[in-house]
Amino acid sequence: MPAPRTVLLTGAAGGLGTLMRELLPAYGYDLRLFDVAPIPGEPDAITADLADKGALREAVRGVDAVLHLAGISLESSFDKILRANIEGTYNLYEAVREEGVARVVFASSNHAVGFTPRPQGSTPLERDALIPVDTPHRPDTFYGLSKAFGEDLSQYYWDKYGLETVSVRIGACFKEPTSVRMMSVWMSPGDGARLFHAALTAESVGHTVVYGSSANTRLWWDLSSARALGYEPQDDSEPYAEKLIAEQGELDPGNPDHACLGGHFTTDPPIWPH
Repeated sequence: MPAPRTVLLTGAAGGLGTLMRELLPAYGYDLRLFDVAPIPGEPDAITADLADKGALREAVRGVDAVLHLAGISLESSFDKILRANIEGTYNLYEAVREEGVARVVFASSNHAVGFTPRPQGSTPLERDALIPVDTPHRPDTFYGLSKAFGEDLSQYYWDKYGLETVSVRIGACFKEPTSVRMMSVWMSPGDGARLFHAALTAESVGHTVVYGSSANTRLWWDLSSARALGYEPQDDSEPYAEKLIAEQGELDPGNPDHACLGGHFTTDPPIWPH
């Protein structure tokens, strides 16, 4: 698939969206920006909600692909997650289908499989095999549930309409990891741009699910499906290990917050509607 020239970037005002606004143009992309919040310094950005089907249809029209980062990125009440992440993602896919866009890259999350037990040990040689990408959905939050829905929705639109998607189960994309747990799931912004570029340009992806992280020494999951797209991660969280472990200690298998991929999200009380 030739590198798409014009890509609709939803969630362009968010943390990850801001990073990709800075990094993806170097790969040759002309980004069309979409967010519910205004983006300072971007007068051509589309300010609209995912519930606005007309605005979505116009935003999608004429683009080569969509990088869908929009939605609530933390746990919230089910009603809010339903509107933004579930109904909003459906609205986007309908607009994409109606306009004949060939590909979506969907920001899924490790929280879609958050109750999966994490590998033990701090290096691949000290623990069991890496977690495969076909591990069953085990969402740890309403947020994780919405990402499991998004992956299934992507599969449906591929099987039913031939609309291709790469669902990226993002760990944590920040300039540097902020916790010992995050060292296993961290994706540097540079590697994030590399992975999204690979997902936008690889040939014949159908619906492909990949884990989104850097080549971390403490990696928990299998990156082979991401590498098959042409992704070559360049970064590793290990340079941050000494400082973080001195501050927080190593992960404790006896701590319920450390038992599963989702960390404390598996033990936090639910957020009820309010």
